[in-house]
Amino acid sequence: MDDVLQAERPGVVLVQGDTTTVMTVALACFYHRIPIGHVEAGLRTWDMQNPFPEEANRVIAGKLAHWHFAPTEGSRQNLSREGVLDSKIVVTGNTVIDALLMTAKRDPEIGLELDADKRLVLITSHRRENFGEPFRNICRAFQTLSERNPDVQFLYPVHPNPNVKDVAYQTLGGRSNIILCEPLDYAPFVAAMKKAYLIISDSGGVQEEAPALGKPVLVLRDETERPEAVELGVVKLVGPNYDRIVNETQRLLDDQEAYREMARGISPYGDGRAAERIVRTLREHFA
Repeated sequence: MDDVLQAERPGVVLVQGDTTTVMTVALACFYHRIPIGHVEAGLRTWDMQNPFPEEANRVIAGKLAHWHFAPTEGSRQNLSREGVLDSKIVVTGNTVIDALLMTAKRDPEIGLELDADKRLVLITSHRRENFGEPFRNICRAFQTLSERNPDVQFLYPVHPNPNVKDVAYQTLGGRSNIILCEPLDYAPFVAAMKKAYLIISDSGGVQEEAPALGKPVLVLRDETERPEAVELGVVKLVGPNYDRIVNETQRLLDDQEAYREMARGISPYGDGRAAERIVRTLREHFA
């Protein structure tokens, strides 16, 4: 990035999210005195170890940012709590929802052979804090659910990290109603979310995307930096806890009223126009 920044000399650099790439690009821009716009700014758990290292990445990027494009009012309040001036914060919604709605409208294909007559439970799990015994508990829960619900399909695109892949295939491989596959590209994954009856995930993005599609989400984490959907009742934290995963999943599969309460299609993270608001802010500045 140092070479790129020297060659291109951009007027502004946008970084999105909380990956280590975001943090290092923000730091490189700071050294070059290039202003940074942080998209998806202000998400916080207030625990540097959870999620690790994402909480530190976004805090560092936030300290260096000139513009803070916050997805929600709660994110704006988090930034204000850290001393960020109101004039530097713009509540835009999240570009994640822009991309989701654009892609979903195109009705992409999953590209996998699935039984159209069976309900689909979509699974993703890859977070570092769940490696080891917590992830084994997660896989045992999926094993139990597959045994109790032979009429339900479980689709799990497995992360390639050996801490995930080895355990997942060892525990869940060879079961007729569990489909293990390579990670899906974005459009097929959106198609899988659209088809899913419910989603079990430790992904931050899925916590935003799935409620916008009207899909209940059980989150394999004990804390979340996205509390808005939890407060609205369309996302529930179950952690890497065997009993809670099994019981809450079974409840959604068996109890239609409980399912309807979580499948309301509420999106607290944007209306699909976040990018417009970001562009408008930058145009006003450079004009």
